[in-house]
Amino acid sequence: MAVYVANLVINQGADFTQTFTLEDNTSNALKNLTGYSIASKISKHHASTNQTAFTASISNATGGEIKLSLSDVQTAALAPGRQVYDIILTDPSGIKERVVEGMALVRDGVT
Repeated sequence: MAVYVANLVINQGADFTQTFTLEDNTSNALKNLTGYSIASKISKHHASTNQTAFTASISNATGGEIKLSLSDVQTAALAPGRQVYDIILTDPSGIKERVVEGMALVRDGVT
């Protein structure tokens, strides 16, 4: 599967949710994610040891749908500015694959 690039905007102090729908790159059909697991993190840069894990879930396995979320407490703790994130899928046999990556703009909050 090719790595899809998607940039995000995250507002500090607000709940964040983003849904992605994955396709199989050979057939263009929705990717069946039955039996897969998912992980995703955000950090200031790729080598940073200070990372925040998204709550990542497969929300519709047969429809290829995955969901990332952060609570208002988690977004408040993120440093404002540009950050990077990625999403890793693990298939039932244990093979890991990066399926989405990109920049996340964390915007300062006032309230």
